[in-house]
Amino acid sequence: MTNESRFERERTVSRRRVLAAGTGLVTAGLAGCLGGTGGASESDSNSNAIESDDGPVVVASFFSFYDFARKVAKDTPVTLKNLIPTGLHGHGWEPDASVTRDIIEADAFVHVGEDFQPWADRAIQTLKDDDVDTQLINVREGVELVELAASLDREEEGVGQGRGKDPHFWLDPQRAKTAVDNITEGLVELAPEYEDTFRDNAATYKTEVLDRIDRDYQRIFDEAERKVVQLAAHNAFQYIGVRYGVEMRPLVVNLAASGDVKPSDITEAKRVIDENDIKYVGAGVFETRKPAKQLIAETDVEAYYPVTPYAGVREDWVENDWGYEEIAYNINMPTFEIVLGNKTPDEVGYDGWNDEWRNFE
Repeated sequence: MTNESRFERERTVSRRRVLAAGTGLVTAGLAGCLGGTGGASESDSNSNAIESDDGPVVVASFFSFYDFARKVAKDTPVTLKNLIPTGLHGHGWEPDASVTRDIIEADAFVHVGEDFQPWADRAIQTLKDDDVDTQLINVREGVELVELAASLDREEEGVGQGRGKDPHFWLDPQRAKTAVDNITEGLVELAPEYEDTFRDNAATYKTEVLDRIDRDYQRIFDEAERKVVQLAAHNAFQYIGVRYGVEMRPLVVNLAASGDVKPSDITEAKRVIDENDIKYVGAGVFETRKPAKQLIAETDVEAYYPVTPYAGVREDWVENDWGYEEIAYNINMPTFEIVLGNKTPDEVGYDGWNDEWRNFE
């Protein structure tokens, strides 16, 4: 970084710190409209002011895109931070005002587009209202979204980009490439002196990781005799069904991962389970296990196994530096192999996987 660039960055960061520290809207008023509760012990550390002398700082509103961004920014001075505390789902969380301060003090904010994370929408509006020049990187720009599943709660038809669109596009590895491209363009704009590195990293990640994940998912679903997957999880997996020609049946028919299940939902799940001789179902890692336990109690289902829309991380995943790739191979793929009947629970995952994840708490 040149001395001139460093001076300009220090001047910009100083202005942002004044705004973050002195604007009543951010420090007080937003504590109400952004929720006021961190929701996890990790939130205190995640809310600390960001400082970096080495290069630009980029914060992300969602784990998947934080992970994509850190892969694109590899071997550059760009610092990445995931705003979602460890152990929490990517939406349905309401941060306190300190998270908005993090966004104000950052050089760029990676977000999922409007109408998906209300707190992020409000933070973006704050940036605009206060004329803060934090760069906005919308990962959903140009992504072709599909219609919401027919089983979705009709009250949620307005969620997503336009009415009736499913926002969980990143579960499709090919659509996820567009998010990588959007992040790459944003980082090039932010730090053009590292353009070649950003573009090389992005190309490598798309071909060596996302394409490989796509091929391995395709193999799993091609080998399956059954084309129905029952999930005791929220309605987040439709894009996998669309990409690979399988019917995803979410028991929790909403996008908010609330765990609310109506008697009619259980009745429909029982029908699907009986008609397809289903013994195993998937359950959301960061969601309540109550619906899965209800299926075990009231149907012939023997066990549930983990699935996740890459929306959050556990502490042990952070310790092992798991990202989108590692979660795909260590969590989702083993479970799909089991619930589709391709393999037995003892044939998948790493050593001890079945003991760890069968009917996990």
